[in-house]
Amino acid sequence: MSQERIAVIGAGAFGTALATVFALEGRHPVTLVGRQPNLMADLRDDRMHDTALPGVPLPDALQFSAEPDAVAEANVVLFAMPSRAQLDAARHYGPYLSDGASVVICAKGLDRAERLLTDVISAELPKTPLAVLSGPGFASDIARGLPTAMSLGAQDPVLAERLAQVLSSRSFRLYASSDVIGVQLGGALKNVLAIACGIVEGAGLGESARAALISRGLAEMSRLVEAMGGNADTVRGLSGLGDLVLTGTSHQSRNLSFGISIGKGEPAQTVGGPLVEGAFAASVAARLGRKFSVDLPITDAVAAIIDGRLDVMTAMEQLMTRPIKAE
Repeated sequence: MSQERIAVIGAGAFGTALATVFALEGRHPVTLVGRQPNLMADLRDDRMHDTALPGVPLPDALQFSAEPDAVAEANVVLFAMPSRAQLDAARHYGPYLSDGASVVICAKGLDRAERLLTDVISAELPKTPLAVLSGPGFASDIARGLPTAMSLGAQDPVLAERLAQVLSSRSFRLYASSDVIGVQLGGALKNVLAIACGIVEGAGLGESARAALISRGLAEMSRLVEAMGGNADTVRGLSGLGDLVLTGTSHQSRNLSFGISIGKGEPAQTVGGPLVEGAFAASVAARLGRKFSVDLPITDAVAAIIDGRLDVMTAMEQLMTRPIKAE
């Protein structure tokens, strides 16, 4: 395989973890790009990012830059910032992208205007081939070289396969998909459903209720993906079921922890709601369900609880007393 140059934009936990695992593999030059010159200089000198990945040494091969033109020579550029910062990143770094560069969106969310992130970025960068990374992978696991598998989706199956080959390593395995709708919706909706799992845990409703939410939540994902033109089978893979099991059960998950706090009676706005991807995505996903005439009862309940329109026990009672349909 020919050598590619990789740039990862976003020096938070996930971006740093991705840059670390790519650099450790040693097949391609890798640069981590951030906007804070002092932080990037400290990372270069100390080879540690204690606030994002405590205790994880950063590889000697990993390069750092705070200059936007650091992406100019990269063939593969990863946007590893939260969903709400993706458009700003495209505008800031877009003028520096080379003509042959591909951009990989590494966020699991929805745009406020009910668009997928690929739609948002393609409008800003119409000539740039896009892909999306999604699936079960905590930053600390990835950075430490623990076995992780995720989905890499692109409309062009050849591009998806090439990028999966370029970015995969001995500990980080990517599976190519041409269903960008399913890959993105699986990643975004699992955050909402992980909040639901947290609410169940925080309210002490039992593990049986969590299992029911995971299985019925998967059905919700499938219905919306199909209605929006994707493949319902996609969400039964890594970017849907795999990611939902991880974030709906592990206390490393910010969405689960947020839901636990709500389940214990704490108001959403006081426990970091604006910073949680699933909290933002819940109302957007609920609107998408209405727009495409898709029944999303769990998503609707989470959105109503976060907005303060419904309390936890009333929401659970409504879910349990809905008209019974064949599974």
